[in-house]
Amino acid sequence: MVALDQKVERLRDQLSGRVDSLGTRVDHLDQKVDRFREELSGRIDAPHQKVWRQFAWIVRIRITVLVNLVGVLAAALFRG
Repeated sequence: MVALDQKVERLRDQLSGRVDSLGTRVDHLDQKVDRFREELSGRIDAPHQKVWRQFAWIVRIRITVLVNLVGVLAAALFRG
């Protein structure tokens, strides 16, 4: 009976070691996934920011053209 208890205890210790090892591997994998998410987020944000800057530039140009056009029309109306 004592031998069986010792064997069960050894198996329990081995299993505990394996579970701890698996926990360490899962933590390491979580860290890798977090780094990948951050890297991927940076890769997605960079083109998004570039497109947003281009859009804002185009909007500013259109507003400038519209203001100039209104100014020209107003000058033509008041002139003559």
